[in-house]
Amino acid sequence: MLKLIAIPITAFIACELIGPSLIPFLHKLKFGQSIRECGPASHMKKSGTPTMGGLMMLAALLLALLWGSFTPHVIIALVLTLGHAVIGFIDDYIKVVMKRNLGLTAKQKFLLQFILAGAYVYFAETRIQNTELWVPILNTTFDFGWGYYVLAFLLLVGTTNAVNLTDGLDGLVSFVSLPVTMAFAFIAYMQGMLDVSGFALGLTGACLGFLMFNRHPAKVFMGDTGSLALGGGIAALALLTRTELLLVIIGGVYVAEALSVIIQVTYFRFTGGKRIFRMSPLHHHFELGGWDEVKVVRVFSIVSCLLSAVGLGLWLAAVL
Repeated sequence: MLKLIAIPITAFIACELIGPSLIPFLHKLKFGQSIRECGPASHMKKSGTPTMGGLMMLAALLLALLWGSFTPHVIIALVLTLGHAVIGFIDDYIKVVMKRNLGLTAKQKFLLQFILAGAYVYFAETRIQNTELWVPILNTTFDFGWGYYVLAFLLLVGTTNAVNLTDGLDGLVSFVSLPVTMAFAFIAYMQGMLDVSGFALGLTGACLGFLMFNRHPAKVFMGDTGSLALGGGIAALALLTRTELLLVIIGGVYVAEALSVIIQVTYFRFTGGKRIFRMSPLHHHFELGGWDEVKVVRVFSIVSCLLSAVGLGLWLAAVL
C-alpha cells in the first residue's frame, strides 16, 4: 500500500524537478509550438511556447514505477505508452524541427498506430487468449470471439487519437485525465492488480505534476509525445482491467471530442461546406461561443469527474 502511495508522489515530484530544466532546454532548441491559422485567433499568442513537454511526464512515470516491479502487465502498459510516445515524438519533431506544421500526415500516423495496435492484438491472441467482454449497465459477460480482437484494435487506435484531440487547451487533457486514471487505479486495486493500479497512479502523478507547468497560461505544451502516450496508457488500463466498454463512459469527454470531429467532417462533406459546430474538436466550439479557455477546461473537467464516478458506480454495482 505504501508503494502505491509513493508512486504518484514520486511522479509528481519528478515532474517538478525536471520541468525547470527541461522547459529552458526546449526554448534553447527552439522547440516552440506553431499555432494553426485555422484555429481560434486567441491561440496565436501561444505560438513559440515549448512543446514536447510530455517527455517530463514519461520520465516521471518511469522513475515512479521503480517503486514497483515490472510485471508482464506493467510491461504491456509501458510498451503501449512508450510506443505511442515514439509516434508522437516523430510527429512533434517534424513540426518543430522540420517546420512542417501538420507533422505526420494522417495516413502516416494511422499506419504507425495500426502497427502498434496490431502488435498488441497479436500478443493478446497468442498469449492471453481471453475473448470475454463485460458489458456495463447490462452487467453481463459473453465470449466475443474474434470480435474482441477487432474491438481491442479499435479501442487502442480510437483512444490514442481521442486523447490527442482533447489536448487543445492549457491543462485540458491533464485535468480531464486525472479522474480517468484514478478511476482505473481504483478498479485495478479492487481486482487485486496492484501492479496495474500502480501504473495508473503513476499516470495520475505525472499528469498532476505536468499541470504545474501546463495550466493556464501554459509554460509548456504536452505535444503529441505526451498526448498519444497518455492515450496509449489509458487504453492499456481498460484492456488490462477488462473494462473495455466502460472506457466509453469513464472517458466520455474523449469520446465527445472525437465524435465532434467525425460529425463535423462528415456533415461538411455531405452538405457542401456546412458545419454543425462552430469549430471542432468540441472545446473550440465552446470557445468560439464565448467561453474563455479557463471556463472550458473547468467545465470539461467537472464532466470528466462525473462520468468517472458514473463508470465506477456501474462497475461497483456489478462486483459487489
